[in-house]
Amino acid sequence: MTDFSEEIEPERNAGSAGNVVPLYPARTEKAPEIVSFNRRELNQILNVYGYKVADGEWRDYAIDMLRDRAVFSVFRRSAEIPLYRIEKNPKLARRQGAFSVVNGTGQILKRGHELAAVLRFFEGKPKLFPV
Repeated sequence: MTDFSEEIEPERNAGSAGNVVPLYPARTEKAPEIVSFNRRELNQILNVYGYKVADGEWRDYAIDMLRDRAVFSVFRRSAEIPLYRIEKNPKLARRQGAFSVVNGTGQILKRGHELAAVLRFFEGKPKLFPV
């Protein structure tokens, strides 16, 4: 039987002075961190979204997870620009708050440290329907 325990150096490295060149060098750079909403945050946002869809104000949404922030965009129609964007930006967590509500033109309407407080922006007077 043949003993395969001895190492055989590849031909391409035979000319070098005993240095073995790896085929695939190890990655030294980290994979980019992606910011996202956690389950609790997404549940709070979708609760508000559900109420607004039931009222007929909102019809579509999109979720974007970027390197620096996560964005929940709300649309009246899917072909338009978003009516509102609910953003999570962890870099602003210690300063102005990680969460913000931004309108379609880019103006920040509400900002805060807790998502529930920021989402209160969407609470309005209850609508009275004619009987």
